[in-house]
Amino acid sequence: MFQNSDANFFKTDDNEQIFFVKNFNQVDSVKPVLVFNYGLVCSNHHWKFQATHFDRAGYQILIHDYRGHFQSTGAHEVDKLTFPQMARDVADLCKFLRIKRAVMLGHSMGVNICLQLAKDFPDLVAGMVLISGTFLSVKDIMFDTNLMEFVAPIFALGLEKYPEVVKKIWSTGGLNPLIRELIHATGFNRGKVSKEFIEIYLNRVGQLGADVFYQLFMEMTRQNIIGSIEKMAVPALVIGGHKDNVIPNHLQRTLAGLLPQSETYFLKDGSHVPQADYPDLINERIELFLAQRF
Repeated sequence: MFQNSDANFFKTDDNEQIFFVKNFNQVDSVKPVLVFNYGLVCSNHHWKFQATHFDRAGYQILIHDYRGHFQSTGAHEVDKLTFPQMARDVADLCKFLRIKRAVMLGHSMGVNICLQLAKDFPDLVAGMVLISGTFLSVKDIMFDTNLMEFVAPIFALGLEKYPEVVKKIWSTGGLNPLIRELIHATGFNRGKVSKEFIEIYLNRVGQLGADVFYQLFMEMTRQNIIGSIEKMAVPALVIGGHKDNVIPNHLQRTLAGLLPQSETYFLKDGSHVPQADYPDLINERIELFLAQRF
């Protein structure tokens, strides 16, 4: 992903290990570091095209795994997977690396993490790039319906009554060609994103527990941050796709309208993952934002 990378672990105050990769030795304090935050049961694979592009363009970059995800520890205490705690992990990691100013990039749930960081650690966040996210409860707006209001309790009941069955189905779902096709069709632009990208995505989803998904899904319903958004007086670029079936882009327009210094960019045929659909266009727009604002 990077031409020259340094991978390591950061130990949190509660003794969890946060995995991270950076492409710099010592921070150039004049330029902000780009910190990438991925979405709900996603991975840094979703930032594949952006991390490679901005590394080659000479930007300082930090990617990481949230606690309870992949190479980081913490999956044994799912109740600690809260947005305030995850934001603190990122902020503490930045402090450890002597990063004083960062542009936070978030996709989907990563937008919630960016907003939490801007609220709790305003001195750290110099700007934000927010892709396909929302500050509203996903139970009420996901797929532009309140369907998840009914699905979520059923999922929770399954985890409680039949945990092993649910975990088995969750971990092997990516092997089902029907599920792969469904995800490809509803979450991505099928003509632009390869089947290989989808397979890698679903394989990594299977590595995370169904309990991790449910905990973070509920965090996306509980986060109460609307009163703080108007105080986030940093440059923000809000990006979305007109064909986002998961978080419709009118919700991103609402977010942009609340942010004091926002600009928007919407792709005509973009899906919920426009940075994978049209990486060149997204990279160009982010780079323009960075050049003008920083």
